[in-house]
Parts: sequence; C-alpha cells; structure tokens
Amino acid sequence: MEVTLAKSENNLVYSGHESAFEEAFKNNFKALHAYSHTMLQDEDVAEEIVQTVFLKLWENRERMAIHTSLRAYLYRSVYNESLNYLKHQKVQRKYMAEAMVDYKQRQADDVTADNELRRQLQAALKQLPEKCRTVFQLSRFEELRYQEIADRLGISLKTVEAHMGKALKLLRLRLADFLPSLIIVLLNL
Repeated sequence: MEVTLAKSENNLVYSGHESAFEEAFKNNFKALHAYSHTMLQDEDVAEEIVQTVFLKLWENRERMAIHTSLRAYLYRSVYNESLNYLKHQKVQRKYMAEAMVDYKQRQADDVTADNELRRQLQAALKQLPEKCRTVFQLSRFEELRYQEIADRLGISLKTVEAHMGKALKLLRLRLADFLPSLIIVLLNL
C-alpha cells in the first residue's frame, strides 16, 4: 500500500488534516516510544526521538512521498533517529575520554611546573640576605604593608623599601624563566 503525503488531499497528513495527523500520532506514539526505548534504554530520549520523527513528518509533509505504509515509515524513521543518537553518544564519549586524558596530563604538568617553581623560589629566597628575605616574606607572604614591616622590625620605611627593591631585583634575575608563573603563584599565596 502506498501513502503519498504531498500529492493527494485524501492522505493522512496533508496540510489541511491536522486532526488526522494528531490521530496518527496518538495511535503510534506508545509503540514507537517502546521501540526506541528498547534501543536506547532511556525513556526521555526515546520520547524526544519519537516526537522529532513526527515533527519532521509534519514539517516535510508537502514535499514527502512515502512508498510504504505510514507505520513502516515511522518505525524506520525512529530506528534511524535512534541509531543516529547512539552514534552521536559514542562520539561524545570518545571526545570526553580524550578531553579527560588531556586535562589530567595538563594537571600533572602544572603540578610538576608548580613544584619546580616553588623549589626555585625557595632556593632564590635562601640566597637573599637575611634582612632582605625577612622583609620580602613579611610583605608577600604575610601581606604586611611597608609601614607595618618597618614598625615590626624597628627599621625605617626607606630601609624596608630598599630591602624590597633589592629582593625583587635579585628574584627577577634568579627566576627570569619562571616570571609569568611566579606572578600567578605569588598572587595566589
């Protein structure tokens, strides 16, 4: 039996017969949903696929010719949509797996670089003169203002500024290769 959707006004889903289309939807939805659900094992996705098939049928009703029964056409369409969904899911899982591997590798690289930066920073700090190192640590690690450092150490504000200038200059020289990363680390401490 041939059903031609676009050529006849007596067909099931011709543009003027919304009620006939609605009847076809109601008569076939549950069976098509069950069919899709057996393939996908997901109620919501199966429902969406069946609705998509009917939507495409309605939107293309004037350009489409079905050379089998409407039921056979609907089952084939649901089957194809379900397969397309499964293929898409497989591609997504593959992409997610690759993205996760890349993410874990970047994390491992970041941890390694961070550890190396911290090691180099500690080594550079040890090479600073004691007062200079103390002023730098109070400023950057304890977040004290220069005046607070001067008061705590019993030195002038100008001396604190001189120690900080000297510390920053020496650290810049020693950690030139790490400077972009060092800025990030120091801001996060």
